[in-house]
Amino acid sequence: MTASLQRALLFLDVDGPLIPFGAVPQPHPTYAAGPELPDADANPLLKRINPEHGPRLAALPCEVVWATTWMLDANECIAPRIGLPQLAVVVWPEPSDTDDQDERNGLHWKTRALVEWAAGRPFAWVDDEITNTDRAWVAAHHQGQGLLHRVDPRRGLADSDYAALESWLRQPV
Repeated sequence: MTASLQRALLFLDVDGPLIPFGAVPQPHPTYAAGPELPDADANPLLKRINPEHGPRLAALPCEVVWATTWMLDANECIAPRIGLPQLAVVVWPEPSDTDDQDERNGLHWKTRALVEWAAGRPFAWVDDEITNTDRAWVAAHHQGQGLLHRVDPRRGLADSDYAALESWLRQPV
């Protein structure tokens, strides 16, 4: 299957988009009635995750991939809380001299790795640290379409973010 015929990827960060920094942890009926979830007490930030994200992410016409420093822990700690299956995980390369130079130039340390992982497939990247430098680099170095969508880390993914993703993912390639 060629890259243009494959479903788009959605690279998803956790801290900021799913765990908003400005949110106050709220008890949710799903948590009270559901089974004991991994690390619920070990990491109080997990209580900030809105379980409604799972169905909304699953409904998007794309393949969701964890693009977070949580790496494999995202499948153990985050996915069960929001009702997602095990997802592919971007494994970050060891830092290099190129990464140091990229950082001095304002390029996010994830950008090169995500473009490489996408291998020409269209992708959306949802993160709270995306800048115009990242957008310009992807436009110049990625053969497919790309949407770099910055989420406000104080509130996390919101209706307007889902609307933007849905619109972009449904456009013809």
